[in-house]
Amino acid sequence: MPKMGWWMAGWLALPLIWAQEPESQPTFRTGVQVVVAPTVVLDGEGKFVNGLERQDFILLDNGKPQDIRVDVTFIPISLVVAVQANSAVEVVLPKVQKLGTMLHYLVAGEQGEVAVLAFDHRVQLLQDFTSDTEKIQEALKKLKPGGQNSAMVDAVLYGIRMLRRRPENRRRVLLLISETRDRGSEARKRDVLEAAQFANVAVYSLNINRLITTLTAKAPPPRPDPYPPGARPLPAGVPTTPHTAAQVSGNATNSGNFIPVFVEIFKAVRDIFVDNPVEVFTKWTGGTEHPFITQADLERAVRRIGEELHSQYIISYTPNNREEGGFHEIQVLIRGRNDFKVITRPGYWMAAQPTGN
Repeated sequence: MPKMGWWMAGWLALPLIWAQEPESQPTFRTGVQVVVAPTVVLDGEGKFVNGLERQDFILLDNGKPQDIRVDVTFIPISLVVAVQANSAVEVVLPKVQKLGTMLHYLVAGEQGEVAVLAFDHRVQLLQDFTSDTEKIQEALKKLKPGGQNSAMVDAVLYGIRMLRRRPENRRRVLLLISETRDRGSEARKRDVLEAAQFANVAVYSLNINRLITTLTAKAPPPRPDPYPPGARPLPAGVPTTPHTAAQVSGNATNSGNFIPVFVEIFKAVRDIFVDNPVEVFTKWTGGTEHPFITQADLERAVRRIGEELHSQYIISYTPNNREEGGFHEIQVLIRGRNDFKVITRPGYWMAAQPTGN
């Protein structure tokens, strides 16, 4: 597999300033932008396609062709592993504790570094960035089931802020091992999308199956009935709202078109109604989700993520349409190969720039 590099300028070269305008419309002020789009190419059998060169790629930004650069110099990875450690996942934690060597060598790489977080209603740093495999293993052994909540959004934001402080010439990756739901975070999904964009962080996830946690979690103590007599909700089976798939993906078939969701999150229209924030975070950053049940499933998914990270093409460019504000959709095509599947970031949010700046 070829070893790919990271364009040091970062996804957005200069920091952005967030301001709140009337009607919840976000405003950004930026300098010159360099957009980075880590890209994976798969063939019809789902195998990684290596050996492509700059002339093989076409990148469209809001439909406009861009002058791109494709880097091929290896730069080490900084990896934050954020693990859900509440009472619901007690049976899963022993599986995660066996991953230390794999996370170091297969995901971060021999020259990489790993930090470990645990979260329930709080976020705890178990190990700061290290290249010592034994320290990584010891940190994972410290995973213990905590309270009932799981502040997953807070943990992702915490990890991104840790990665933001790493040198710019390192690739920044966050691996989330958790359920896909959030219970108890204070941070908003928009905070995570914004921070990931500014810091060039790719989010990957190993999703704990809810069936496991539902069947094995200890029952919480009974709570008082919050409904007064005669005020119970409608019984099961009575339609009340649109289907969840349509609410999240923008269509009833759950085709994965998340751009409307991203736009609504940035405009502060949608936040609490996103049922699966993990899917939003991975799609926004160009990462992928991998569900697991057994130890073999988990280890297979870790190997797949490691192979994906070390098979990426790092495409960078300066947009030639900076005067277009709002969401910029990125589309990467392979010249003459419609049978290839391309995975990359769907786009980025940017303020309008005066022409000629």
